[in-house]
Amino acid sequence: MNENAFWQLIDDCTPSTSDPDAEQLAATLTSRLSAGPLATVIAFAEQLSWALYRLDRKEYGHDLSSDSFLYTRAAIVAAGRETYEATLRDPQLFAPYARDLIWAESLLYVPDEAYRRITGDEWDRNTRYSYESYSNTAGWADA
Repeated sequence: MNENAFWQLIDDCTPSTSDPDAEQLAATLTSRLSAGPLATVIAFAEQLSWALYRLDRKEYGHDLSSDSFLYTRAAIVAAGRETYEATLRDPQLFAPYARDLIWAESLLYVPDEAYRRITGDEWDRNTRYSYESYSNTAGWADA
């Protein structure tokens, strides 16, 4: 799954009604990924981790706890490619999500749940990039 396919999947699974905590999005993504090959689940996990890693920078999360920062970054991803890319260009767009505690924690569990549904096992996954807060050392240089 390349970046375009990742964002298309997010777009395809975004509900047409309000979904403030991305619960519906996460459920639809999990169902969609569970119906496909395991390789797609793994590729989705990689793309999700990369997207979250790219937002792991001091200009976004300097005043947030690690969990709040992670869940807020997930909300930016859940908002879709346009919002995500705009936020990468303009860190001020992150502020309302952080201020209003707009979170999408459920998005983080999508790959693990899809993996469990396909294999019946828990996934002890490691992705190329860590999505944990403050793991992007280049993003926090001079912090």
